[in-house]
Amino acid sequence: MTQTRVDVVFPCLNEAGALPWVLSRLPEGYRAIVVDNGSTDGSAEVALAHGALVVHEARRGFGAAAHAGLLASTAPITAFCDADASMDPRFLPLLVDPVEAGTDDLMLGRRRPTTAGSWPLHARIANTTLSWRLRRTTGVSIHDLGPMRAARREALLSLDLQDRRSGYPLEMFLRAADADWRIREVDTPYSPRVGRSKVTGTIRGTITAIHDMSKLLREVR
Repeated sequence: MTQTRVDVVFPCLNEAGALPWVLSRLPEGYRAIVVDNGSTDGSAEVALAHGALVVHEARRGFGAAAHAGLLASTAPITAFCDADASMDPRFLPLLVDPVEAGTDDLMLGRRRPTTAGSWPLHARIANTTLSWRLRRTTGVSIHDLGPMRAARREALLSLDLQDRRSGYPLEMFLRAADADWRIREVDTPYSPRVGRSKVTGTIRGTITAIHDMSKLLREVR
């Protein structure tokens, strides 16, 4: 039996159509933890059928699902990835290997769109603005606060992350920067997702994310 080196957390809300492809792309030694956040399309059953550990998180919110997956993780390294097929898990070693080697503490996947429709313009503008602000605030060279990331599990737990909404990735980054973690990003392909996005695919979702992150920036910084 292959030893689990990495647990990959997939926050999930109605991603039954994407999960078979996503879970089939995991490298050897990587275990999928699919955190079902109230799906009504059978996502949990699909995930189980494809060998994932399924965790149920009743409290709605990206951060709630992501943190539930972190708490369920037992491998030395925990990675995070969207479950909508916009990101290819085959590229996770680009993030995991530097953490495993001890050269970096938090690795981030910088999204590089594969097609013009991969990343809506309003979401890209919001991300560019946020990244510029974070570079000025923290001095860390960051161009994308993307959802694909990897770090050591115990180190992530030590950050004591509290956000349970859209600000979870930002809080992780800010607290890691405050703790002088070695943070680096690498390019990863970003494709059109399967189905409709709950956050950046809608203007309302993007505004909600901006509100959550702006509030967090004021509180943490």
